[in-house]
Amino acid sequence: LDWWHADRSCEQRFAQLLFEPQESERGSFSKLLQTHHIRGPVWLNERDSVLHKPRWRRDHIVPVLVFGDKTDTKYVKVLSDFPSLPAVTACAHLQWDTKTQEIATIFSYAVPAFINEFQLRGFVDDEGFVRFALIVHGHHSPYLPVFRADGQWHHFCVTWQQENGTWAIYADGKRRASASGLCAAGPSAPQAIYGQGTFIIGQDQDSLGGTFKEKESFSGNITDLHIWQKVLSAEQIEKVRSCWVVEQELVFGWSSNTLEVESTVQESLGDLGLLFVCVSTGPVEECRVFEVGSSGFSYASCLQSLPFICCYRKDAYQQLKKAQMESSHSLVGRVNTLAERTVIPENVFTSDVQDMNLSLALGALDVLTTVLREAETPVLESSDLLVVLQLLKQVSDLEVQEEEDLDMLEQLGQYYVEVMELILEEQNIETWSSVSQVIRGPMAVVELCDRMVSHLAPLLTAGRTKITIQHGNVGLRRVMVKNMWFGYGSLQRCLSGAGGNTVFQDVAASDRGQKYLSTTVGTAVISSALLSDYQEISTSVRYRLQHRIQVPPGRAVLPCSITHSLTPRLPDAGGMWSTAGCSVVTSLLDSTACFCNHTTNFAVLLQVYEMQQRTTKEELTLQTLTFIGCGVSVCALIVTFILFLAVGVPKSERTTVHKNLIFALAAAEALLMFSELAKNNQVLCFTVTACLHLFFMAAFSWMLVEGLLLWSKVVAVNMSEDRRMKFYYLTGWGLPVVIVGVTLATSFNKYVADNHCWLNVQTNVIWAFVGPVLFILAVNTFVLFRVVIVTVSSARRRSKMLTPNSSLENQIGVQLWATAKPVLVLLPVLGLTWVCGVLVHLSIIWAYIFIVLNSLQ
Repeated sequence: LDWWHADRSCEQRFAQLLFEPQESERGSFSKLLQTHHIRGPVWLNERDSVLHKPRWRRDHIVPVLVFGDKTDTKYVKVLSDFPSLPAVTACAHLQWDTKTQEIATIFSYAVPAFINEFQLRGFVDDEGFVRFALIVHGHHSPYLPVFRADGQWHHFCVTWQQENGTWAIYADGKRRASASGLCAAGPSAPQAIYGQGTFIIGQDQDSLGGTFKEKESFSGNITDLHIWQKVLSAEQIEKVRSCWVVEQELVFGWSSNTLEVESTVQESLGDLGLLFVCVSTGPVEECRVFEVGSSGFSYASCLQSLPFICCYRKDAYQQLKKAQMESSHSLVGRVNTLAERTVIPENVFTSDVQDMNLSLALGALDVLTTVLREAETPVLESSDLLVVLQLLKQVSDLEVQEEEDLDMLEQLGQYYVEVMELILEEQNIETWSSVSQVIRGPMAVVELCDRMVSHLAPLLTAGRTKITIQHGNVGLRRVMVKNMWFGYGSLQRCLSGAGGNTVFQDVAASDRGQKYLSTTVGTAVISSALLSDYQEISTSVRYRLQHRIQVPPGRAVLPCSITHSLTPRLPDAGGMWSTAGCSVVTSLLDSTACFCNHTTNFAVLLQVYEMQQRTTKEELTLQTLTFIGCGVSVCALIVTFILFLAVGVPKSERTTVHKNLIFALAAAEALLMFSELAKNNQVLCFTVTACLHLFFMAAFSWMLVEGLLLWSKVVAVNMSEDRRMKFYYLTGWGLPVVIVGVTLATSFNKYVADNHCWLNVQTNVIWAFVGPVLFILAVNTFVLFRVVIVTVSSARRRSKMLTPNSSLENQIGVQLWATAKPVLVLLPVLGLTWVCGVLVHLSIIWAYIFIVLNSLQ
């Protein structure tokens, strides 16, 4: 089969095309294939490139005109009557010949009044860019760079309109040049491009329909030329680039039947080794193959018919065979009997992949929904589930033609959603578990539903801008955006029953004094995608989902921002929930609002913890201790500050550092006492948070300065007092201002926590405080250790000098006091009492100790 039919055939059998063998296995693998009489190339899985692009976008093959070298004889004439063109757009795909830098004429349109009525020319400049110039009524635009001369296929469009002489040149979907005034002679408005002229591809006409010059001829390949009597929008140009034809006001459409091709111009449909296949990203010519004889890799035309191998993982294959052997085939039999034909084959291994049209698909789903609704035993067998999914895959791959009956198409959507709801019923949980290795969970239906909803595009018109199809807990909706939802009770129960907790293995448990129990899908699952001309475009999404989980008694549920896709990536991957690009906006007991910078499948996972609950009395005690401790501290700090000023304490480094530390700590603790009053005012809360961040950061910076000052007394520092004080002020106030400023600049929207006026702990913002604090505590711990060593050593020497005959007990007592005194005095001054904060989650006792020590610092 060709690559796309081969890939589809494997997918229908719940397998995948052969992946690239490991280097060590290539030789033995090649020999194995040869023993089965397989030689030459076999298709390889393309992984992420063309694997999931719909087949009906790929089979669009168009003739290519091959001009070869520059001559004065090769030309192609367009056999079409051109009307007068007050506006025009011409688009094509081309490969530029990079061997020459001479000017080349892509096309020329001539009328008796003007030989150079409408023309496009180009050349390769010294920097390797192809430059285009547009000519209208003999007036010439400048040559401007549009794409690189790299020998690859490029798409271009040129537009011009009579009004203001506005023109533009597009290349590969992007506007490269535009201006107005082309062919506007003086104050008079430009004329429309005259009709009934001669359109020549590849040559410049110096007379009507002839007199060509070799040096102005085109060399290269060109295809898919279309001309419109209007200016296409940027969105329409992107659509044309993807080989969709905009029918409205189309003057000329690319076709061999409407071209007069000079005998030396070659017209290729793949026979010249040049194949042009249109896909959503432009031309794709080749797919990867494994060469069985040489054990190497190469490329072949994707439309070539080659052998292919469908690969299964062992566990999936065994599960599939078991389901097949244990099947009673009752569902298959009833469906085929009612349909009076083979709608569903009995064997998923040997069944042929059938191309479906709308009528066949509608009939098949009509019969299937009838059988599922009227089933005597509502529980599906494993094989039943597999064959239903196989049929849904076939339906989602059907090609919807433009002239299809829209009522039939909408009815197909209704049946499709109903089948999905029926197979997601709660009684089928065990069935999903039994084929978990084959399907990798019920999220497979989300991917199938996503494919199906794209087929509903023809239903949208100017008069009908929204479609909603719903059955039970499953639904589809399209309003420019395609949305799907799987209400709680369908997908979630099946996920939980199919080893739900093991799917979320990348979820880390919190250590906030809670015992991690499990993670489960706690809301509806939604899927959202934005389509522009049938192509998916990623965009940001903000959504809120209600929690639907039953919380066990004595346990708490913490909403998380784990809200990403669960679609299979590789054969063994199966998909993961991920937090990539998503964050929690607000989190309430009954719902969670999230923001994601991309479209995909969304849900809110809930992590269940066994909480070390604090009683209301304990919470009240902690709040009271905090308020009293901070109140006492603020009063004592203010009194001390006044004494420093009033009593006339001699000015020194130490008193200056003490005064700055006192001021910063007093301001921080006073703000902390009253910060709860500001949480209902967003602007005030933000301001309080920034001030708290600044003053607590300043307090810790001055604690660092206290440590540095001690170090300068213990260890000789070669720096003058003035220079030291400048350095201290820079550290004490400059460092906090820089940290807070950078944090606000980089994380302005994520700065404040949801429920109180402090830094957001659910993002990395909290590290703008915790990081510097940990560094300061580490430095001050080292300083304290050094001071204790010096103090003990000094006390030992002093003891020996003053009381040389003292007893051993007295000497030990002196040394113990020499150790204890600096520790007791310096612990709060250096801020080391904050270290016990890391133990708070272990016990309520540590919480009391932490609050008492630090509120009274």
